[in-house]
Amino acid sequence: MHDFFIPVIETAIRLTGIDTSKQIIIEQPSDKKFGDFSTNIALLTAKENRKNPRELAQEIINHLIFPPDTVAKIEVAGPGFINFYLSPVFIMKSVEQVLHDGDSYGKVNPGITKKAIVEYVSANPTGPLTIGRGRGGVLGDCIANILETQGYEVTREYYFNDAGRQMQILGESVRLRYLECCGQTIEFPDTHYKGDYIRDIAENIYNKYSAALVESSDIQIFKNSAEEIIFTSIKKTLDRLSIRHDSFFNEHTLYKPDEAGLTTNQRVIDALRKNGFIGEYDGATWFLTTKLGQEKDKVLIKSSGEPSYRLPDIGYHISKFERNFSMIVNVFGADHIDEYPDVIEALKILGYDTGRIKIAINQFVTTTVDGQTLKMSTRKGNADLLDDLIDDVGADATRLFFIMRSKDSHLNFDVELAKKQSKDNPVFYLQYAHARICSLLRMALQETGFDPSLSSEHHLLQLLTTPAELQLGFALLDYPDMIKTSLRILEPQKMVEYLHSLAEYFHRFYQECPIIKAEADICKARLFLSLATRQVLRNGFRILGVSAPESM
Repeated sequence: MHDFFIPVIETAIRLTGIDTSKQIIIEQPSDKKFGDFSTNIALLTAKENRKNPRELAQEIINHLIFPPDTVAKIEVAGPGFINFYLSPVFIMKSVEQVLHDGDSYGKVNPGITKKAIVEYVSANPTGPLTIGRGRGGVLGDCIANILETQGYEVTREYYFNDAGRQMQILGESVRLRYLECCGQTIEFPDTHYKGDYIRDIAENIYNKYSAALVESSDIQIFKNSAEEIIFTSIKKTLDRLSIRHDSFFNEHTLYKPDEAGLTTNQRVIDALRKNGFIGEYDGATWFLTTKLGQEKDKVLIKSSGEPSYRLPDIGYHISKFERNFSMIVNVFGADHIDEYPDVIEALKILGYDTGRIKIAINQFVTTTVDGQTLKMSTRKGNADLLDDLIDDVGADATRLFFIMRSKDSHLNFDVELAKKQSKDNPVFYLQYAHARICSLLRMALQETGFDPSLSSEHHLLQLLTTPAELQLGFALLDYPDMIKTSLRILEPQKMVEYLHSLAEYFHRFYQECPIIKAEADICKARLFLSLATRQVLRNGFRILGVSAPESM
């Protein structure tokens, strides 16, 4: 809708003789008495044009030419705001477009295919998925869905961290449990993984090999078996939330020599050294970030010879650039906050366009049951498991609760609220609005013979003029802009907020405006408005990965 105003205002500014490079900003006033849309362009440009802002605003208004039946009123407000009031006919004509576009309403066809990669989940395969990882998984999946609506060809990728120290500890943990299966008494280190799943994997190996591996100090078979079993479990859990990936990037490929005998990690070190950003001291190899104004250098290869997280991450991102993605989205947990800026700096030094990289950091999750916060530890084997949460509240509630708060905020997942069948539960509230519309349409078919496919009667929407009807119709027009906003800030929460408001407007309209019992043409018009609302709810649910029940 913003795109409707900007070309007209740009033309008016030229006709007024204003010389400015200021961007035209269109906003929706929080109070409807100040119009449906507003711009402060007169305030922004008055000083440079040596004019009074209110007088300049009036000059701009004098040159505004909108198509008939679109803008009912334009006025100057306050120190120089220009407020626009849409005509009821224009609002309802625009709702007709919702019905016309159907499933494609809000989608963009750019003509030229743009490629994007979204990396999310990327959990080390050292144990079952925890609730914290689930939040990042849902966030990444929703961002990928949003990108697809905006014309991107999206690759959904999982970075499979199979080469670090934690994988070695995993293998050692399974081996020790295997030795217990063979009758040995083991003092199990606190640093190792202690969950029941480790015992299950060890028993699986024992059932296959009996005691044949007791004398072997090679942990490879234990590590490989654990990795395979755990990762299969991870994929099954993600599937329960309809989270999928198109590709899996294995970290160990960064350690494989190429034809010249160099690994990706070695090439990164060599390139940074050539640019003067590698130092070697204290037995380690360092990224000289003090040259960038930081207080300390950052280790890339530890004194033990093991790479830090930063080194393979730089190499991994180079692979993304080499695959020619125009947008690179990384969905990280809060534990990456200190690391990723260094990766970005290294990529800048190496000449890559880091403007293509977008970072979505999601904060920690705690789980509340009956008012008590559960404190869990993956290493100790009492992790708050994602599978358990899905079992308890269902996939829809799990997904929506993960994204109904800003990704930048700590999330307290209230399990009891997620199970409530009341308007207090945002999942129930949204889905009930959709189910109520479906019920209404079934009733209309039975009692009036209403045919929702009769597009020739969509014009009847223009008969609707009450505040509740116009408020709902106007909200439907916000949907495309809300998608763009959600993408710009990588925040699906905005979609949740929007859909909640839309459901609220529909419930109000449903209460205030008789539908089935209204005069024939008004009845049809209100049914078409309900049908358009259902369409937008469905389209939004599809982005959020939530089901759209037809009865509840």
